[in-house]
Amino acid sequence: MKKKGRKLLLIEVGVVVAIALILILVMPVVLSEFRLNLLGRFLSLAIVALGIDLIWGFTGLLSLGHGIFFGLGGYAIAMYLKLQVPPGELPDFMQLYGVNELPWFWQPFYSFPFAVVAVVLIPGILAGLLGYLVFRNRIRGVYFSILTQAAVIVFFNFFNGQQKLFNGTNGLIDFTTLFGAKVSSASTQFIFYCLTVVFLIATYALCRWLTSGRFGRLLIAIRDDESRVRFTGYNPTEFKVLVFAVSGAIAGISGAFYTLQSGSVSPRAMDIAFSIEMVIWVAVGGRATLVGAILGTLLVNYARTFFSEQFAEVWLFFQGALFLLVVTVLPDGLVGWLRNQKIPLFKESNQVVTYPSLEIDPEVQHERQNIGN
Repeated sequence: MKKKGRKLLLIEVGVVVAIALILILVMPVVLSEFRLNLLGRFLSLAIVALGIDLIWGFTGLLSLGHGIFFGLGGYAIAMYLKLQVPPGELPDFMQLYGVNELPWFWQPFYSFPFAVVAVVLIPGILAGLLGYLVFRNRIRGVYFSILTQAAVIVFFNFFNGQQKLFNGTNGLIDFTTLFGAKVSSASTQFIFYCLTVVFLIATYALCRWLTSGRFGRLLIAIRDDESRVRFTGYNPTEFKVLVFAVSGAIAGISGAFYTLQSGSVSPRAMDIAFSIEMVIWVAVGGRATLVGAILGTLLVNYARTFFSEQFAEVWLFFQGALFLLVVTVLPDGLVGWLRNQKIPLFKESNQVVTYPSLEIDPEVQHERQNIGN
């Protein structure tokens, strides 16, 4: 059994490495500069989709507010880039609004290491704090989803209204240099693209590790029956806070890479619609599959790009039709459907059972036979 598991793991590693080599070596030759940049953006979005799948697919926490963490990661790296100005000068938008002194919380972003750490820690800590306040009161299900959506509204309105601090609705744009290199140059963008591929693989490996073994089984148990987990002596709150914080940090990394390749970040990243789109990507690809989160992100975003280019006025109807198709015909998503077709490449390695089915549980059968005696 162990040999079989090791063999499947080696096959999985081989497939991942092969895909990474194709993305880094082949795609730059096949695609134009514009299309490669587009692929890089979609791959960065796949990172946040993995975080959504981690908390929704495996832990049962449907977050409709991950745009907060995505946007904070984008703003963290964008603040560093906006400070790449001659000494004594302020970012252009601050000069436009009459700001004479750099705000205190902008000061640390002169440091690149601080900005990189902030990309991960600020969203992760905020997600952990929000999760603690919610989960300790045993709020879950639709109430949790509503709270995360309300949080998005708060952050969206805050950043949207801060013209002097974050350029308001326009966001942070017009990045110039990074370590002396022009941010918008083809060579710099190719480096960002390669780093996105590397971090996507690293994020997949992290999520794969977290969802395997005892910790992964515990997450699935929380998803399937949190009350039973609590009765067995575990405290689900701690695990839910931890996994939500990790998912928030992953979203921050995704937002940073998307900002680097798109050249801007604005409050639209914290829009409710965008947070819901993230959930759609995972639903289309298949919940609790990880691979499905990546495939769903690429499929939906490429479909949106194609239909918006070919049918600019009605492409939103195609996106809605795709989601309805998944909900009605493919409830398990694309990868779930492929697994049902017994395709070996998408075969589920080890099906996790949290507890025996009630119909075959000997203790339940004994209670039914002796009830009333």
